[in-house]
Amino acid sequence: MIIRRLTDLALGCAAGLALLLATPAFSQDKGGEVDPATVSEGLKAIFSYSSTSKSTRDRLNANTVTLMSGTIGGTYVQFGADLASALDDGDRMRVLPIIGRGSVQSMADILFLKGVDLGIVRADTLDYLERKGYTGNIRNQFVYITKLYNEEMHVVARSSIRSLADLNGRRVAVDLPNGGTFVTAITIFERLGIKPVYAYIEQRIAYEKLKNGELDAVIAVQGSPSKAVSQVKGDDLHFVPIPYSAPLQSDYLPSVLKAEDYPSLIPPGGRVDTIAVPAILAAYNWPAKTERYGKVEHFVQAFFDRLKDLQRPPFHPKWKEVVLSAPLKGWNRFPPAQVWLDQHSGPASDTRAKFEQFLAAQTTGRQGTRTPEQDEALYQQFLKWQKSTGQAEAKH
Repeated sequence: MIIRRLTDLALGCAAGLALLLATPAFSQDKGGEVDPATVSEGLKAIFSYSSTSKSTRDRLNANTVTLMSGTIGGTYVQFGADLASALDDGDRMRVLPIIGRGSVQSMADILFLKGVDLGIVRADTLDYLERKGYTGNIRNQFVYITKLYNEEMHVVARSSIRSLADLNGRRVAVDLPNGGTFVTAITIFERLGIKPVYAYIEQRIAYEKLKNGELDAVIAVQGSPSKAVSQVKGDDLHFVPIPYSAPLQSDYLPSVLKAEDYPSLIPPGGRVDTIAVPAILAAYNWPAKTERYGKVEHFVQAFFDRLKDLQRPPFHPKWKEVVLSAPLKGWNRFPPAQVWLDQHSGPASDTRAKFEQFLAAQTTGRQGTRTPEQDEALYQQFLKWQKSTGQAEAKH
C-alpha cells in the first residue's frame, strides 16, 4: 500500500510538472490525467529513462553544451538564456547557460573547468592579459565561433562629475577583478592618462554605495540597453561621456547611450557619447574528431541555422548586430564554423558582410546614432553605387 501511494504521488508530481511546461495544446487520457509524453519530447526522454537506457544517456550528453555567460543582470546572461530558449530541441540539442563571473574568469573556465564547452568573453581581455604578462602563450588554445555584438562602456557618476578627467583621484568602482569591465575600464583610463582610485566591488553593491556618496562613479561595460544599468535611479546621477579620442581608436569603436534606453539617467531625446568593445563567443581549441569537438560542431550548426530567429523579438536587440562572417583580428575561427560560412556564402551575403565590416571599421562619426532602418537605407545606396561603378561582384 505504501509503495502504491508513493507511486501515485510520483505520477501526480510528473503530471504537475508537465502542466507547468506544456504548451496550451495538450492531451489527456480518459481519467483526465496529463500524459507528459504528448507535451514535451524532453519529458518523454526523462520518463522513459532507466538505468539500462545507455542510448538515452549518451544522446542527452552528446547533444548538450554548456555556456559560461556572465554576472546577473548583464547582457551575457541574457544571451545565454536566449540561446537556451531558441536552440533547445528536446534531447536533440540543449544549451545549459552557467552564470559566470566576467570575461577574465570565463577565459580561465574555458581553459580549465571540466564540462565547460563555450563562453562569452570580451575582445580586449586576452590582449590585456598578454600585455600585462599574466599569461604565457595561450592564444592558440582558444577558437572563436563568431563575434557577437559591441558592448558599451557605461560610466554612472554623480552630477558633479562632468568628464572622465574629473575622476582623476576619485573612487571609481570597476566591478570584480575577474571580469571584463575591470579590464576595459583600466585600459581606457591608462590610455587617457587618468588615475582614479579603483574599487573592486560587485556592481549591485557598487550602485548602492554610489547613491550613498561612498563612490564617485560606477563603470559597467555591457551591451546597451543593459537591464542592470537601466534600473539605476537617482536624482543626482547621470552618464559621463567618453570622447572617441585617438588613444582609443585602435581597439575600440564609437557608440552612444540613448535616452529611450535609460530614461532615468539621460534627459528625453538626449544622447551620450561612449566607446564599445566586441563580445566574442569562444570555445576551447579541441582536437578534431574528439567528442568535445563534435559537441561544439553540433551547436554551431544549430546556432547558425537559427540566428535569424534570435534577431527577432522577444530576444535581446543586440542579436541584430551579429554578423556571422565578421572576422576577428588575432583569433582563429572554429573550423566547422568556417565550413558553414563557406557553404552558405554567395555574392549577396559576401557583399552584405563586407558592408557590415565597413561600417564597423569606421572611426569617424557616431555609428551608434544610426537606426537599423538607416543602416538598411545606407546598404541599398551602397548596392546602387556598386552597380553604377561596375564594382558589383561577378556571379560564380
